[in-house]
Amino acid sequence: MIGYDEFISLSQSPDSGERGMAAHLAALAYLRHDGPADEHAALYAALFGFLEDRSVKVRASMAYGLLHAREAPRPIMLALLHDSAVIARAVLQYSPVLVDADILPLVARVDEAMLLCAAQRAQVSARVAEALVGRRVRSVTLKLLRRGDVAFGPQTLRRLASEEGEDAELRGALLQRADLPADARLLLVNSAVTALRGARVVAGAIAPERLERLLRDACDTALTGIGEREAADGGSAYAAGLVAGDAVNTRVLLHAMVNGHVLFFAACCATLAEMPGHKVLTILEGGSRAALNALFARCGLAEGVRNLLARLIGHARSVDLADDIAARHYVVTALTEELIGEHEGDIPDDLAEAFAYLSEQNVLLARRAARGVMSAFAGEAPEDLRIDVEERLALPAA
Repeated sequence: MIGYDEFISLSQSPDSGERGMAAHLAALAYLRHDGPADEHAALYAALFGFLEDRSVKVRASMAYGLLHAREAPRPIMLALLHDSAVIARAVLQYSPVLVDADILPLVARVDEAMLLCAAQRAQVSARVAEALVGRRVRSVTLKLLRRGDVAFGPQTLRRLASEEGEDAELRGALLQRADLPADARLLLVNSAVTALRGARVVAGAIAPERLERLLRDACDTALTGIGEREAADGGSAYAAGLVAGDAVNTRVLLHAMVNGHVLFFAACCATLAEMPGHKVLTILEGGSRAALNALFARCGLAEGVRNLLARLIGHARSVDLADDIAARHYVVTALTEELIGEHEGDIPDDLAEAFAYLSEQNVLLARRAARGVMSAFAGEAPEDLRIDVEERLALPAA
């Protein structure tokens, strides 16, 4: 316990460390005071006296005492916000006294270190976040994007996806955000695929044709998977945007159904046919072959494609294409063989795209299904049939 006389002695000491101790004590006493109002006013005046001290150490000691308190006097904190850099950064990052109106004018003119402090506040409003990102400082943008508690408007996220999609770290931070719009997510996936295609380590490990097939399949899965999630949340703008941009073709429709992305498939058909989504879903779930053909005719699909999709939907009603790879492989194989048998190996032009897709999927799904079978077999094999490998072999990439 320090008495009044000792406090006065510390306050008037030529040593900045002792004056700093007095300033810190005055800050704590102000915050904890529960006595007469005139005593509180005297402590308030003392804080202003320390604010005028020529030593940064003294002012910093007072700021440290007030830094995290909601009861800290606003005039003092605002003055400290414009003090030396070491004090201003701490106040900007930690003081709960500051409001958006205090922070926004600073954002337009402070340096990167101050912007990072603003980005690391316990709570960052959407307005402040938009202003910080508007400065286009990479480290600040990355810090904010990695904070799930900071909200951004969809247009800001779309702009960042468009402008910063080639930056791997920023792309990753954007893709991890649950509030990223579906069209921006697809744009970033395409940027990631482009980066993979150009990576030497990837290009050197996989044959070009196989790499292209893998990347094309990944893009298709991302496109339909994003659409499935968007449709499950009740959105239809994503599918409508793809249709308007001529991004929905036979391959996309087949991929959606083969992978069990039925809601996205229905959303695309509803947009193409200009029909209510619930009516399209009803036809897909239980409509007759004639009803399915009529729906696909309204979508503008060729006759051969209409019949193929109707067959595929018939299979999808009896198996789980969303999670069962073996079922997908079976369905794709059956459709491929039916096409070859019906047309005696001479696939017509209107089915060429569909047949190429099914043939490609047949290989990919066969490999995945085989991996699942072999791993299951290895796990269930008797002990005497298992091979113990003491040393892994370093095989060249195929």
